[in-house]
Amino acid sequence: MVAPVSERHRLTIRSVDTDPRARQLVAGAEVLGLPEVDRVQVADVVHLDGDLSSDELQLLHRVLVDPLLQTGSWDAPAGRAVEIALLPGVTDPGADAVHHAADQLDLTVDFAATGLRIEFDDAIGDADIDTIVTRLVANPIIERWAHGVIEPQPPGTDAAPTAASTVAIRGLDDDALAAVDAERSLSLDPEELRAVRDHFEASGREPTDAELETLAQTWSEHCAHKTFRAVITADGDDGTMERIPLLTQLRHCTDEIDAPFVRSAFVGNAGVVEFAKGTTIAIKAETHNHPSAVEPFGGANTGVGGVIRDVLGIAHRPIAVTDVLCFGPADLPMTELPEGALHPRRIRDGVVDGVADYGNKIGLPTVAGAILYDRAYTTNPLVFAGCVGTAPSRALHDGPNVGDRVLVLGGATGRDGIRGATFSSATMNATTGEVAGASVQIGDPIVEKLLIDALVGAEDLYSAITDCGAGGLSSAIGEMAEGVGADVDLAAVPRKYPGLEPWEVWLSEAQERMVIAVAPRNVSAIQQRCDRVGVDCADVGVFTGDGRLLVRLGDERIVDLDLEFLHDGRPQRHLPAEMPQPNRSEPIGRTVDDPIATLHALLRHPNIASKAATIHRYDHEIRGTTVVRPLVGAAGDGPADGVVLAEPLDQHGIAIGIGVNPWYGLHDPEAMAFAAVDEAMRNVVAVGGDPDAVALLDNFSWGDPRRPSTLGELVAAVDGCCAAAFTFNAPFVSGKDSLNNEYVGGDGERHAVPPTLVITAVAHVPDIDRCVTPDLVEPGNVLMVVGQTSVEFAGSHLDLVHGAPDDPGVAPAPDPDAAGRYRRLHEAIQAGLIVSCHDVSEGGLAVAIAEMCIAGRLGATIESLPHADQAVALFAESCGRLVVEVEERSVPALQRILSDAATRLGVVNDHGTLELPDLDPVPIGDLADSFDRRDGLGAIGGVA
Repeated sequence: MVAPVSERHRLTIRSVDTDPRARQLVAGAEVLGLPEVDRVQVADVVHLDGDLSSDELQLLHRVLVDPLLQTGSWDAPAGRAVEIALLPGVTDPGADAVHHAADQLDLTVDFAATGLRIEFDDAIGDADIDTIVTRLVANPIIERWAHGVIEPQPPGTDAAPTAASTVAIRGLDDDALAAVDAERSLSLDPEELRAVRDHFEASGREPTDAELETLAQTWSEHCAHKTFRAVITADGDDGTMERIPLLTQLRHCTDEIDAPFVRSAFVGNAGVVEFAKGTTIAIKAETHNHPSAVEPFGGANTGVGGVIRDVLGIAHRPIAVTDVLCFGPADLPMTELPEGALHPRRIRDGVVDGVADYGNKIGLPTVAGAILYDRAYTTNPLVFAGCVGTAPSRALHDGPNVGDRVLVLGGATGRDGIRGATFSSATMNATTGEVAGASVQIGDPIVEKLLIDALVGAEDLYSAITDCGAGGLSSAIGEMAEGVGADVDLAAVPRKYPGLEPWEVWLSEAQERMVIAVAPRNVSAIQQRCDRVGVDCADVGVFTGDGRLLVRLGDERIVDLDLEFLHDGRPQRHLPAEMPQPNRSEPIGRTVDDPIATLHALLRHPNIASKAATIHRYDHEIRGTTVVRPLVGAAGDGPADGVVLAEPLDQHGIAIGIGVNPWYGLHDPEAMAFAAVDEAMRNVVAVGGDPDAVALLDNFSWGDPRRPSTLGELVAAVDGCCAAAFTFNAPFVSGKDSLNNEYVGGDGERHAVPPTLVITAVAHVPDIDRCVTPDLVEPGNVLMVVGQTSVEFAGSHLDLVHGAPDDPGVAPAPDPDAAGRYRRLHEAIQAGLIVSCHDVSEGGLAVAIAEMCIAGRLGATIESLPHADQAVALFAESCGRLVVEVEERSVPALQRILSDAATRLGVVNDHGTLELPDLDPVPIGDLADSFDRRDGLGAIGGVA
C-alpha cells in the first residue's frame, strides 16, 4: 500500500464530449451581446479531506467518474478559469453522495464539497468573464466565486449555543414594535405585534428569540392564510357590506355540494377523495414563488419536494407531479431588467431544471401543467407545484395521542430555509436577494425517495403525520400539538453541522423531513424501517396533553408557549375591498385583416406554442401508468388537454386538467375564475373524465391584499370560484393562496403579478380504454364544435398578438349550460361516438382546429363557422366549447345525445391542409413549424 498523501484532495471531472452546459453558456453569452465567447469548457469539482492513499483515491476515482462519458484528474488544473462553490451551510447533495460512496468503500472522508469550474480561452477579457459569471452562472444567494481555484469552506465548527436570547418587546409603542419586526423580518401586522407584546406583558416576561420567531411563522400569511380568514368590508351596488371570510366561502361551497366521493377537504396537508371503492386519492398544489425569484433552481426544486411531502403527509404514496410556471418574456432586453432581478430566461431555465431534477430523480412522472409568459411576471415568477397520491382506503389518522413520541424522519437540519414562511409572505424589492439567502432551501430528492420508502406501508405504526415545510419544526410540531401539547428536546435533532443556534434548529426549513406521532411500543419498528432504507430517525420528544408547547435544549427552555395563544391568539384582519366594475354588457368585436397570418402568430406566441422542449425535460412515463401523455399524436408533438393515469387499477383511472388565464382577470376577475374552473373541467372531460366525479384545487397568486382594489379582485375571483363549483357540482378539496407577489423597483414603483388563479381538476375515469385525445384520426370524419361562440375578446390572445383597443369589450362569460353539455359529451365518449376531442381555449377555434391537425398530421376542410363574424368565429375565446371528431354515421346519435348543442364545422381531409372558408389552404407542415417555435430553453443559465 502506498503511503497516504495530503489531507486536502481535489478531483476535476470533465465530459469526454462538449459539455451541454458549455453550449448553454455560449448561447447565453450571445444573448448578452458577447458573440465572441465561443470557446468555454465546464467541469465539475469534488473537494474532500481525508488521509487517503493514492490507491484509495483511484478507488474513489472509479466510483465518481464514468469512464464512458467523463475524464477525471486529481492534479491541480491550470489555465484561465472561474470556480464557483456553495456558501457554507448550503445543502450539497453531491457532497452527500461522495460521503455515501466513501462509506460504501470503507474509506474515511472527513469533509466533502462540490463546485463548478468554467474555463475560458485567452481571447476573452476579464470584464466579459465577470459578466458571464454574474449574469449566467453564479447566484450570490447560495454561491461564491473566484478567478482561478477556490477552496471550499466548511459550515463551521463552533459549539452550538445552549441558551435562547430574549427580545425586549414589553412596553414598546407601535414604532418600536415596527423596528423589531423589521430587524427580525417577522412580517407581522401592527395589531399582531401588539397582541404579542400584550401576551408577554401579561406573562410577566420577555419572549425568547425562538418564541418570537415561532409566532411569526405560525401567524404568517403563508401559514395562517390571514387574508383568506379576514373580515372583509366590500363596497358594491348595495353599498358597503361585510363579506364572509374567503376561506369560509370555499369551505361552505364544498359542504353544500356534499359530493359523496370527498373523504377530506381543507383539513391536513392535502384533500382526499375516493372515486373507486377501495382506493383513496390525495391531491394538493402549492406555490413556491418568492424563493424561485431569488434562487430559481432551489425554489422550484424544493417546491416540488414540498408538495410531494404534503401528499405523503396525508399517508398516501405520491404517484405524479404537476407544474404551472409563469415567467417574464424570455427575450426581455437586459436594459429593461429591473434592478436586483434575475433575467426571465435564467429564472425559467433554473425553474425547469429544478422541477426536472426533483421529479426525475425521485421517480415520479411530471404529467400536467402550463407555462405562461407576461412582462408582469418578470420580477415575480410564479411556480405552482402539484402532486397526486393514492392509498388503500382506510380511516384517516386522528392523532396525536397523549404519550405518543415525536419522531423526526429524513434529512438533517441546517441553516437552509430559515424564515422561509415570513419571506414568502413579504413584498420583494431590489435588495431581497441580498437579505433572503437563508430563506432558500436546496433539495435532495434521493433522501425524499428513501423517506417515502420508509413511510409507505408504515401507516399502522403512527397516529399522526405531517411534513416539515414552512416554519420547519416550529410549524410541524406546533400544528400537531394543537389541543394536545408537546415537550421537545432540540439536542436530539440531527444537525448537518455544528454551530446552529437553538432558534435556528427550531425554525430551519431544511428539506426532506417528516414528523410523526408514534406510540412508544412502535418506535423501534419505525426505527428499523428507517435503518433499512438509510434515513435518520430521531425521537425528539413527547405529546404531553398539557396544552403547552415546550421546547428545550437539554434543561434550557427555548420555547414555552400556550398553544391556544399560538394558534388562536392572532387578531383577525379587517380589510376593505374595492370591488371591480367590469364591462359585461357592451361586446366589442375585432377586425382581422389577415386571418392566416394571425393564426400563425398565435401558434408562435410563447403561451400557445409547443412546450415540448420543457416537457421532454421531464419523465412523464416513469412508473408506466400514464395512459394519456402531455404530448400526443402521430409525431408525439400535439398538446393533450388533460392527462390520464391508470390508477386506481382495474380499468379505472384519474384525469388531471389545468385551468389558468390571468389576462381575463385584468378585465373581469370573477369571470376569469369561472373560466379557469371551466377550462380545467373541459380538460378532464375531453380525455374521458366523468364530470360528475371531479375534485378541484385552487391556487391564488395575487398582489398586496392590503390595497383595496387588489383585494376586491381577489374577492370577486372567490365569488367566481364558488359560482363555478356550484354550476359544475365540483367541490374544492384543497387550496393555497400566495399573496404579496409584488416587487418594489429601485424607482419605488410597485410591480404586481396579474391576478393569477390556477385551478387543478382531478376526475374519475371510469374506463381507461375509452380515453380520447386531440389528434385527428381518419379522413372523412366529421368535425363539430360543442358550445356557443360569442363576441368575447377582452383578455384574449388575439389582443396579445395584435394589441387591445382602448375599450376591449367583455371577457368570456360563464356558460350556464356547460355542465349539462359536459355530462352529455361524457356519455357520448363512453358510448364510443367520439374519435378525438379538443377543448377551445387560448387563441379560439382556429388554434384548436390547427392543433388537432398538427397532432394527427391530417388536414381539415371547414365548411361553415359557428358565428357570422369571421374574427369572432375564429379567434374569440368563449367558454364551454370543444371540437369533436366523429364518424359520419355517428353524427345523428351524437346530436341526439347533445340535444343539438353540436354544430357541424366540416370534415377531416387527407390533403395535408387546413382549409377555412374564403381563405387560402394552409399546409399542416407550415402550421406545425409555427407551433414548434423553439422557446430557446437552455439558452441562458442552467449552469448555476
